[in-house]
Amino acid sequence: MKIKKLSIIVPAYNEKNTIETILRRLEEVEIGAEKEIIVIDDGSKDGTREMLLKYETKHKIFYHEKNQGKGAAVRTGLKSASGDYIVIQDADLEYSPSDFKRMLEYAELNNADVVYGSRRLGKGKSPTAGWQYYLGGVFLTFLTNLLYDANITDGATCYKMISRDVLSKINLCSVGFEFCPELTAKIARQGIKIYEIPISYSPRSKKEGKKIKFKDAIIAVKTLLKYKIMS
Repeated sequence: MKIKKLSIIVPAYNEKNTIETILRRLEEVEIGAEKEIIVIDDGSKDGTREMLLKYETKHKIFYHEKNQGKGAAVRTGLKSASGDYIVIQDADLEYSPSDFKRMLEYAELNNADVVYGSRRLGKGKSPTAGWQYYLGGVFLTFLTNLLYDANITDGATCYKMISRDVLSKINLCSVGFEFCPELTAKIARQGIKIYEIPISYSPRSKKEGKKIKFKDAIIAVKTLLKYKIMS
């Protein structure tokens, strides 16, 4: 199997300090396939939207008039994605696009429809943004494995690379950060194996702009339970 095109969806909310850097990294990285970069400004008020105007001739840029949430932004991007595989790239520089090539190669080699980039694999493993985020991620992954027999190490990772065929069969409806557990739950419910490979990770702090909060973890738990009950 040869993957010819990767759609990279970049949801952004108030990321004026990093948006141009991540776009430059995405443009420069070699992944062994064509790249389609799709950016969704989710109602930014800090100048992110204005910075994106000059990229409209190079990439697909969409604007939400009001902040709706990460899930809503990703879903907007999915509507225009045309790649064989699709991956989500946060705009905050925590994740490195240099990992895409290995993820694509792994998908091709193993004929895998779903490949997650795990921060919990590898010899050194990746640093964390703090014990609260680490424990929250560990618990959500544990709950995901318990409820869905997913057998994964990092359910909260941003790097979820999924074939267009699989995504076309999933009806996603979340608007916030609960998009992440919803996606994993609905993949696992179909009996699709989730493969993982180690990736690099450079966490940022709340002061630097990390947006996820404790209430998002509670919503994630409710989301996992909801889709288990509905299955």
